[in-house]
Amino acid sequence: MRSLSARSLASLLGPDAASGRPAYRSLATGVRRLVCDGRVLVGTRLPSERALVTELGLSRTTVGAALDLLREEGFVETRRGSGSVVALPTGPDGLHLSGAGLIPTDVPPDVVDLTYAALPAAAGLSAAYERALLALPRHLATAGYHPQGIPEARVALAAWFEGRGLPTDPAQLVVTSGAHAALSATLRALLETGDRVLVESPTYPNAVVGSRRSGLRPVPFPVTDDGWDLESLEIALRQSGARLAYLIPDFQNPTGQLMDAPTRSRVAELLRRSRCTPVVDETFVELGLDAAPPAPFATHAAGTLTLGSAAKTWWGGLRVGWVRTPRAVTASVVEARHSLDLGTAVLEQLVLVELLTAAPALLEDRRAEARRRRDAMVAALRRHVPDWHFTVPSGGLNLWCELPTDRSEQLARVGERAGVRLAHGGQFGVHGGLGRFVRVPFCVAADEADEVGRRLATAWQLALGAGPATPGAAPLIA
Repeated sequence: MRSLSARSLASLLGPDAASGRPAYRSLATGVRRLVCDGRVLVGTRLPSERALVTELGLSRTTVGAALDLLREEGFVETRRGSGSVVALPTGPDGLHLSGAGLIPTDVPPDVVDLTYAALPAAAGLSAAYERALLALPRHLATAGYHPQGIPEARVALAAWFEGRGLPTDPAQLVVTSGAHAALSATLRALLETGDRVLVESPTYPNAVVGSRRSGLRPVPFPVTDDGWDLESLEIALRQSGARLAYLIPDFQNPTGQLMDAPTRSRVAELLRRSRCTPVVDETFVELGLDAAPPAPFATHAAGTLTLGSAAKTWWGGLRVGWVRTPRAVTASVVEARHSLDLGTAVLEQLVLVELLTAAPALLEDRRAEARRRRDAMVAALRRHVPDWHFTVPSGGLNLWCELPTDRSEQLARVGERAGVRLAHGGQFGVHGGLGRFVRVPFCVAADEADEVGRRLATAWQLALGAGPATPGAAPLIA
């Protein structure tokens, strides 16, 4: 079980942890906020009352009353032999309020859907399909099954990796039906039921869902405004024995954080010492809007499996992904994907080849369009919801907004009444929480961003007056 020392908790709380009155409520509020923000994770064992009294300089009565209040609210539970453990409040049916499944639902025509971080098709996509159709006839005389991907696609991807400083043999590549399929095949190839997999918190929700459906146990560590919490990562590795770590170092989804080169090197070293295999999702890597990302994570860790996708760069309807593998596990990944599908559509692979060939010119326009949309959404949020705080990312497609209070679930619940559909912060956490955050993709057209900002402001006012959040089905998130 993950544990937190009194010194670490005191550091997270800051010097004014109990400055309000009454002090026990102020202390409880501080701990509750850490849980809701994802900085203290569900399942973490808290330090003893005695240790907190000594470290915080508070009376035992104050500390005990704060823990009692947190137990009453459902943020702490007492387990025999484990002491006080961080939890989340549950609804009347015993379900965690943030634990709803993901289901696809149609969006009314007058509602702006912000559950998808995806742009409309890139300029040049239709032309790429036309050129791909001309190349298709030479494949029609074959059976059309290519479990590892057609040779042309693997050669093009190998050249793309090499152009980024990562020499790659086409035999190391497996082409899949999207990055999610690549992750599913990788998990099945490398892990067994019951194994632990390390994930960031917050993270891409479907990675958590996919892990659990594969019988795996996700173990979170925090990503905050300051980036990847390496101390927590080291503790999680030591305490969990996780065999695999799923990371998004390039414009992380949903925070937009970009892992710098020294941090990549340090993370790679921590994983190597723990014999934990890195699985790196590069879905957003081509969407560097202000600066190019550092060298690929795999240049720091030779055993890395690198996932990618055409969806975010080119179009969500182009369902082609890939995984670059160490040679020793390529065959295992190919075998594992047989339980998912028998190959990726040949035409779509040919389209990918055309896009990779024309990428330099097309990407310049793509990034310029994404930059316009980002800047327009940033301006709209600052105008209409000035008390929402966020860091403008240097790439990707998301703004990770911190709300003034824990109303993210209520905001998502009432959003459609204001004409906007949202995913609440808890959907990006392994155990929920993150109630003070909401992801706002900047994918609407620049001239529509102000209207979206106005709708979000209306939804926020509705959320402030809404009752407690209740469990329910959540929209599909991409």
